[in-house]
Amino acid sequence: MRRVLAVHFAPCALFVAGVLALVRAGSFSGRSDWRAVWPERPAVVLGVLATVSVCASLLGLLLQPFQVRAVRVLEGYWDRWPATAGLAGVLVEVQRRRWEALRERAEGTTRTEAAQHVKADAQRRLALHPPEEVLLPTALGNALRAGELSAGERYGLTTLSSWPRVYMQVSDRMADVLRSARDALDAAVNLCWSFLALTVTAVAALYEEPSQWWLCGSGLLSAGVAYKGAVIAAQTYAGLMHVVYDLHRFDLLEAMHYRLPPDREAEEEVFVQVSDLLNGQRPPDLRYEHRDASRVGSDAYDADGTADA
Repeated sequence: MRRVLAVHFAPCALFVAGVLALVRAGSFSGRSDWRAVWPERPAVVLGVLATVSVCASLLGLLLQPFQVRAVRVLEGYWDRWPATAGLAGVLVEVQRRRWEALRERAEGTTRTEAAQHVKADAQRRLALHPPEEVLLPTALGNALRAGELSAGERYGLTTLSSWPRVYMQVSDRMADVLRSARDALDAAVNLCWSFLALTVTAVAALYEEPSQWWLCGSGLLSAGVAYKGAVIAAQTYAGLMHVVYDLHRFDLLEAMHYRLPPDREAEEEVFVQVSDLLNGQRPPDLRYEHRDASRVGSDAYDADGTADA
């Protein structure tokens, strides 16, 4: 319920209420009369609130299946659309220059205390970016890609293919934290879209009233703040992805009934083979370990891996 209200209902209610306010003020047909926005009679107030609630609920249900697409558009996956492919290339170049500037500051050799603080901050921010060759056009896309391309890769796992399976093995506390971070990300993204849509609507309604154009600017500013919040939430979520692989990568092997590796070198080899399997490539050359359900907690296998008689 909390996710429905925060992620879907609230952004839609904001948009519906804004459009309804413009309609009641007469902004689409002439000079705006903001005194007419809020009704005076209690019955009309209840009708307005009911209208906003019903329209926001229906709009939220209609847009819910497109949640992933709403995030991906703000991430910068624009290459398949001819109208935005060129813009994507320009913005990628902007992101690359920012990445280069961060790298130069992170590798600086100055020894003053202020310079050390700048260097440490640059190193921290650089760690939140993916490698230069896979940069996306937007800050949101780079924040999420940093987690998607490094969380599991540190252990030999391909994050994009293994994440849905590792996620199912996390503890209840970790699942709550992940859901909270994801809800914050999706809510910020939906608020950004709501403010952008409301700004476009306000431009159409107020283009003949220059004195009211500040409302359009306020909408754009609010969309920018919501977008910045989405970037921060995405960085948090990417960091939690790293934590999940730190704590639960071996749970994936147990769920798939593969034997746990004895050391770090064997671990990477095992996870590379598991990643090949998940990516639809060659099956892994790994031994299964099926424990008898009636003997959970006991050592059902000898040291050489053979089952006890």
